[in-house]
Amino acid sequence: MEQRFLKVEGHSYLVRDMESNAIINTDRKGHASYVALRRSKQIDVDRVNTLEDQVQELKSDLGDIKSMLRQLLEE
Repeated sequence: MEQRFLKVEGHSYLVRDMESNAIINTDRKGHASYVALRRSKQIDVDRVNTLEDQVQELKSDLGDIKSMLRQLLEE
């Protein structure tokens, strides 16, 4: 019986699937680290986006307050 996966020469975590000819990375720790890092970066991006939205809202509110103060001073 022929082996389905063959190790890729020079790469300890890579194997070739002989049926599909695909190269497969078998480094589960590396993949888990990548997923955790990507998730962490996405959380940071979401946090920055939320903060930017809040700053824009505060700027708008401050503009409204300035307009109201000007109206009060004109009366």
